[in-house]
Amino acid sequence: MGKWKYIFLSIFFFSQIGNTQNIPAAFKKTIDSLIKAGPKTYSEIDAVVRPSRKDTILMRYFVNEAIAQEYYSGQAYAYNQLGRRYRDISQFPQAIRLHQAALEAATKEDNLEFRVYSLNMLSVIHRRRDAIKSALDYSQEALELAETVKNPSEGLKRSINVSLNGIGNLYQTLEQYDLAIEQFRKSLKLENELGNKLGLAINHQNIGECQEMQGKLDEALKSYRTSLAYNEEINSENGKVICKNSIAHVYLAQHKLDEALEILEPTLLSSQEIGDKYLTSGVYINLGRAYLLKDNLKKAQINLDQGLAIAERHNLPSNISLANSYLSELAEKQGNYKKAMTYYKLAQEFEEKTINERNLRYVGDMISRYNIEKKNNEIEIINKDYEIVKLKLRKNQTRLLIGGFALILLTGVFYILYRQYQLKNDKKLLTLEQSMLRSQMNPHFLFNSLNSIKLYIINNDKKNAVHYLNKFSKLVRKILEASSLKEIPLAEELETVELYMNIENIRFSNEINFKITIDKDIDIHTIKIPSLILQPFLENALWHGLSSKTGEKSIDLHVSRGNNNFIDISITDNGVGRDAAETIKKSKVLKRKSVGIEITKERLANFAKDYQNTFDVTIIDLFDEKKKATGTKVVLHLPTI
Repeated sequence: MGKWKYIFLSIFFFSQIGNTQNIPAAFKKTIDSLIKAGPKTYSEIDAVVRPSRKDTILMRYFVNEAIAQEYYSGQAYAYNQLGRRYRDISQFPQAIRLHQAALEAATKEDNLEFRVYSLNMLSVIHRRRDAIKSALDYSQEALELAETVKNPSEGLKRSINVSLNGIGNLYQTLEQYDLAIEQFRKSLKLENELGNKLGLAINHQNIGECQEMQGKLDEALKSYRTSLAYNEEINSENGKVICKNSIAHVYLAQHKLDEALEILEPTLLSSQEIGDKYLTSGVYINLGRAYLLKDNLKKAQINLDQGLAIAERHNLPSNISLANSYLSELAEKQGNYKKAMTYYKLAQEFEEKTINERNLRYVGDMISRYNIEKKNNEIEIINKDYEIVKLKLRKNQTRLLIGGFALILLTGVFYILYRQYQLKNDKKLLTLEQSMLRSQMNPHFLFNSLNSIKLYIINNDKKNAVHYLNKFSKLVRKILEASSLKEIPLAEELETVELYMNIENIRFSNEINFKITIDKDIDIHTIKIPSLILQPFLENALWHGLSSKTGEKSIDLHVSRGNNNFIDISITDNGVGRDAAETIKKSKVLKRKSVGIEITKERLANFAKDYQNTFDVTIIDLFDEKKKATGTKVVLHLPTI
């Protein structure tokens, strides 16, 4: 964060606290002494200002004084305490901004302990907002940073426990309850070593939640009561509300409705006094559930509506989903089935927002990645240690010079090989394009086409001569233009083949009925295909299928939508069939060798590879009911761009 941004935050804070004369002189003196001493760890700063850390006015004063003296560790501490206060009253956007300011201050001073602490605080907020992806990112980064220190301080150990606890919560979100409990127990052990009763309370609460989800209600109650005992010992109002609400939730599952109500009524007042909207919303919803099970529908309605209103106002998707689910049951009991369906749909909608498939997949991937990266980091540390020992044993720099020279040489060799591979591919592509152009501009085709047009001129049929000469020149121009392009719109390709068929049809005395049909859902102007790929298949149909056939001759070209992102282009002729065509070909003295189709298949392979896909060319022999050949059908299955 830049200096001007700190000044802006400072102005904002002063606007909130008014005149600094309201700040007790003793606190000013304490802060002045603290800034002069300049401690860098959380525990050192916390030991001085802990009694005042929940007072937002005093913490804002601390921030401003720390900014003025460029005391970054103090800024990080105060920003984080302010962020926690905003988090506890569900003002999540403000809390996020404050924790990010703390992170930037810690980063500016390169204070790893406060960086880890700030990342953990950001993770907690995002987890409370059901932003699983962001929560894991921050927990993961915090843990990876903390584990780079071989002998962590007490404050850093506490942060490691927070990170472990956060990752355990994410296992819990994934419904991997045994793995989550294992993580929480690992954290419990470390918290016990540190004597951190708040950490012990949090982990017992989390274990209880996992046990409850597994249906182990008695074990869950035991864990919740253990957590409650720790919270009462440290007088944590938030912790007590959370535990009591959880105990009541188990009672509801056991149909101990009176016991649940006995706990929930006073717990609601406590949660309201704290101002934590997330907890208050949850208690209201549990109260509504209790009254719903007791068939007191009026009180159920009041409490569920209150819980839902708070959840909607503060964007708490999981509570919104739960409240709507219970309101659906309530409406059903009231006989209002239409309203029940509306609440049910809303519950489903917010449940999908809370736990969606992409977030869960991402979390699973990230957890796996962390385990892999951790092992890789351990291997990397071992390798580095080995390199240090190796360097110390070296007597001179000869080996380093030789190694450097060898590396440069090897790099050069690899570069040359890579360039050769590139040139080889470029050459192959160029050869294919040249071969394709030669197949399109076949000398026999050009000669025969011009002869046919010349015949119209000799016969003084000027109209047809000019008509076909125009088509011929347009075809040649389109072939030359298309040959320089890798892909062209399907509309251009269809126009080219139509011109080709018009020219070829002259030699067949216009006996061939050529038809193009396109399905309505195909936009031939936006779909692109390799240039000049259809002509070889049409040429094959003409000279192998129809040239030896008597009677009606037809070729149908049909464009349709294939599976997924594919289109199908089929070319169907009513020729003599492949077997008869092969027999006729063998009997001819001058055999016509067709290479256009093989070249086209190679070009299609390159086209599909560029888009990480496949293509398919299928040739189907057509027969009538008497098994007599009635033609051939070629189907091109092409990926669309």
